[in-house]
Amino acid sequence: MRFRCLLFLCALALPAVADEGMWLFNQFPKDQVKEKYGFEVTDPFLENLRLASMRIGGGSGSFVSPDGLIFTNHHVASDCISKVGSSQHDYVKDGFYAATRQQELKCPDLEANVLVGMEDVTGQVKDAAKDGVKPAEAVQKRNAAIARIEKTCADKTGGTCTVVKLFSGQRFDLYRYKKYTDLRLVFAPEFGIAFFGGDPDNFTYPRYDLDIAFLRAYEDGHPAATPHFLKWSAEGVQDTALVFVSGNPGATSRLATAAQLAFFRDTSLPLTLSRLQTRIQALRAFSAQSEENRRLAQRTLFGFSNTYKSTAGKLIGLNDVKLMVRKQSFEKKLRSAVERNPKLGTAAGKVWDEVAAAYKTWTPFEKPYQVLERPAALGSNLFRIARQIVRLSEERGKPNDQRLPEYRDSAMRSLELALYSPAPIDDSLEVALLAQYLEDVKALGEKEAPVKALLGNLTPRQAAAEFVRSTKLKDVAERKRLAAGHDAVLNSGDGMIRLARLVDEPARKLLQKHEDLIESLDASSAERIVQYRLKVLPAGEYPDASSTLRLTFGAVKGYKDKTEAPVPYATTFGGMYHRAGNEDPYQLPQRWVDGKPLLDLVMPFNFVSTCDITGGNSGSPTVNSQGEIVGIIFDNNLEALPLTYLYSDEQARAVHVASQGIVEALRKLYQPASLLRELGVTPP
Repeated sequence: MRFRCLLFLCALALPAVADEGMWLFNQFPKDQVKEKYGFEVTDPFLENLRLASMRIGGGSGSFVSPDGLIFTNHHVASDCISKVGSSQHDYVKDGFYAATRQQELKCPDLEANVLVGMEDVTGQVKDAAKDGVKPAEAVQKRNAAIARIEKTCADKTGGTCTVVKLFSGQRFDLYRYKKYTDLRLVFAPEFGIAFFGGDPDNFTYPRYDLDIAFLRAYEDGHPAATPHFLKWSAEGVQDTALVFVSGNPGATSRLATAAQLAFFRDTSLPLTLSRLQTRIQALRAFSAQSEENRRLAQRTLFGFSNTYKSTAGKLIGLNDVKLMVRKQSFEKKLRSAVERNPKLGTAAGKVWDEVAAAYKTWTPFEKPYQVLERPAALGSNLFRIARQIVRLSEERGKPNDQRLPEYRDSAMRSLELALYSPAPIDDSLEVALLAQYLEDVKALGEKEAPVKALLGNLTPRQAAAEFVRSTKLKDVAERKRLAAGHDAVLNSGDGMIRLARLVDEPARKLLQKHEDLIESLDASSAERIVQYRLKVLPAGEYPDASSTLRLTFGAVKGYKDKTEAPVPYATTFGGMYHRAGNEDPYQLPQRWVDGKPLLDLVMPFNFVSTCDITGGNSGSPTVNSQGEIVGIIFDNNLEALPLTYLYSDEQARAVHVASQGIVEALRKLYQPASLLRELGVTPP
């Protein structure tokens, strides 16, 4: 039967959805766009969009002028906005604008990466692990080959080089980036309008947020020359129009098996939610103590709350019987066709059993893995710094191709930018977060973690206070001294270094077990499952997202909600004023209260599209068929959260800020004359 039966069965199980896909720039479905929208995507269109786009601050952004001006979200830039502020200048709350280049404020540890080159290196990676090698060993050999490829590229080009795993290890591409590490804040609106509606409206629609910020990239002390940039659309967004979104979606699991999804549903996501919830509660209590505490905790609390709601939405999706049945049905038919194929046979179908067995074995290790290894002490900068110093001092003594990926030569520049950041660290906030982490460690018990050595006779909060009191890691010079040699770490009496060292041994054991059980699947069972899929849909498959640059397309389009009520494609300033109130999170900044008579109240403010996005796309530019800015991604609706696992455009939507709404607000309320001129917009 070859794969004809397989193709037929899969077409029944997962009908093609025209706007689906987080596509690689070097594998973009031009014919698909032309067939549905009648628009011919050209290579120059793709090249300019790629070279104008960037990964920045855990999200995305784009150049919008030839002088390094960067357009992104307020919440993507919030770390910088917070760190350049102080108790006297709360730029998160009050906003910021630099009228001159000299007034632009340098972000202490933010970087932007532009993808300038791509090369298929699958053969070089896979040839490092010949047939017959055990999966765990194959992973090690592949990782060593990746380290060598990255180093060779970096030495040759002077750029930042990263090997990207695609299709569960079926393919590997070498990405070469231009890195910008001198980024400066140009403009940010008030938090009250950037996140209007707060957590209650997060991941919902209709929305009314000016979630934007402008930064500038510098090189050698001067604004960077950026010939590839996106021009501002004079017309702005239009209903039903074709739009493109270029960004860095964080992670999807659309190639995952039903067993993997069950693990996420029953184990991984509930554990993540539980840990986030305790920290949100702790930070709310901390914030309630004073206005300064509120300022200090705001950025971290926003991040935790955003991740909590996103994770909860994904879990709701996995508990949706229809989603799981759809996934299981596809998998059952795919496996049946494979087993009936005379060239593959029943033995080939056992790969699904191997994946299920691996996750079943791993399940009891997931909780200690999350607590001790990833993500460990959520929100604590001092713990992050201490762990990086402990591991960096040790990993540097190993050959480059035997190090943990984040400590290879190719990653060192980004690591050191974060490690040696001069950004202020508040002791009281650190104690609050670290106390909660030590509660997690204590709950694991002595069998999983060195609880007695960590706590002694102290409570978690008392121990946290002592670790913070006895550290000198707020001093950048001390960090550099310790990181320079492993002996300095071994002989250190620093409290946070001691904490990181005590946790490191059990954490590394779990890291190795995860590699042996789970990561090795990408060199064995999971890779073969993807092989079957690629043979079925060679022109209709795209790799899962991996925080690397992708391009999606779709239509500006409203929808009907669960009550069948129509939801319009765009919201307006008038709708925002109707929703506004006298209490947070619906209390508008005074500038907006006073400026209501100045605004066109029917001007589009936020809008939705069918573009396929996920976390990491925040800050992604939205362009029209001329490659001009018509908006910026800042969210998706609740119905879109399960798109992590399966795509649908019935109600799921990406949420954007409309370009004409941005210009209206800037011209009428903020009047940043030099910024408007740089965008090609006439000042008022």
